[in-house]
Amino acid sequence: MQKHTKALREHRQYPEKTKDDATRAAYERDYSRLIHSPTFRRLQGKSQVFGAGTGDYYRTRLTHSLEVAQIAREAARSLARTYPEVLPQAAENAGLIIDPEVVECAAIAHDFGHPPFGHKGEEVLQDILNKLIDRKTEQDLLKRPGIPSPEEALQTKLDMQMKYEHFEGNAHNFRLMMFLEKREDVNGLNLSDAVLLGVNKYPFPGLEKPKGLYRHEWEYISHIRQQWGIPGKKRTLEAQLMDLCDDIAYSAHDLEDGIKAGKIEVHEHFLRDGHLNRLIVEKITTLEDDFWSNWTPEQIEPKVTQVLDAFLRVWNEKMPLCENDYSRTRREVKAYWVSLFVSSLGVISDGDWKKVTFVKDGMEDEDMLRTVSVLKSFAWVTMIRDLRVQRLQKRSEWILRRLWGAFVDPDSSKAIIPSDWLQRYEDDQKRTHPIWTWEHMVIDYIAGMTDAFAEKIYNELYGLKVGSIYDLD
Repeated sequence: MQKHTKALREHRQYPEKTKDDATRAAYERDYSRLIHSPTFRRLQGKSQVFGAGTGDYYRTRLTHSLEVAQIAREAARSLARTYPEVLPQAAENAGLIIDPEVVECAAIAHDFGHPPFGHKGEEVLQDILNKLIDRKTEQDLLKRPGIPSPEEALQTKLDMQMKYEHFEGNAHNFRLMMFLEKREDVNGLNLSDAVLLGVNKYPFPGLEKPKGLYRHEWEYISHIRQQWGIPGKKRTLEAQLMDLCDDIAYSAHDLEDGIKAGKIEVHEHFLRDGHLNRLIVEKITTLEDDFWSNWTPEQIEPKVTQVLDAFLRVWNEKMPLCENDYSRTRREVKAYWVSLFVSSLGVISDGDWKKVTFVKDGMEDEDMLRTVSVLKSFAWVTMIRDLRVQRLQKRSEWILRRLWGAFVDPDSSKAIIPSDWLQRYEDDQKRTHPIWTWEHMVIDYIAGMTDAFAEKIYNELYGLKVGSIYDLD
């Protein structure tokens, strides 16, 4: 690797205060910091699909992240063997390298920012901040003399969005890695730039698009992107690979959990049910993926049928090989789909950049991308829309909104927020440009909770069950 490229990739935001361990490479230190972090441990108490603690079989955010990391590491090694141009000594840009250790670190950290109660928790926290911005905008406009013009109203709302920002799981990833976690006398884990960019699936600010980063973290991420010479909205190959491996794991592993839970039945009557197919088509029409662009429901439905028929065919082929053992068959079918997807990965040109995607005959295999998308949507409609899951989500929404209500007033809530959070907030307010408003500090506090901890605090504040005063938060 050229010395300049190596220096770019291994650079850290803050100089290391302690002497580097000469026996460990930069990314090995990153890996250690990630898996030994409290945030990583908390993933064991955060829902993947079913509520954390529902059963000892089902995946949590922790086991999902470990599975994505394993798939990503092996995929990275395979791509490096097949495409030598992604090796450090041959790559044209620091962002066009695929290092298995970096991809593994990115996969370990990719779900750090998920709040309690899965995607529902994310939706609720987003909605809380959106309503806060609307309310603050209205209050500000009412204080002004006369009737504000539409331009004034719009500018006021933009100012409020700038002040209070938004909530999004991927943005919160970077808030945790670069600010909330603690290391020596710096905020964050001080990870290498290669790992940070490997986690950065959405390389733009949140004011531009909802999935973008918060201002504080984007300031540094945009700087290193410029230093690396990464064009436009392009992502590093490592970030692209991590993102694809997340989709692969989701499409195969969550279906395995659904079958185990009895939410998915693998037979003709279930998989060829017209209502199920319509739900999957409906879900796909809400996606923003380019490979579904301009597809009508009438065009999507045959693809859905084709994928579900293939799923049934693979199941029926594996069942006799597994001695008609349902459990073995479930695992072998999962392994089949993961192997199929990983073996189809490749690297192709993408204008002035390169792209990791499914490749067939030297071109992007959009049909394979759609297959993954159908399986993901299949998992979503059969489990997320399940009656019990919906009841759990309704309960989780009440919990998060009531926690927000308890903490949002700084005068009345300082006595019930941990002292270290209050100290961090006070220190932050002394900065020339503070990162937090009180409201976003509260959102970050709630977002870091596990499912069980959120329920515990809710019960202490509102429920009949109270914890011991000797419990430590």
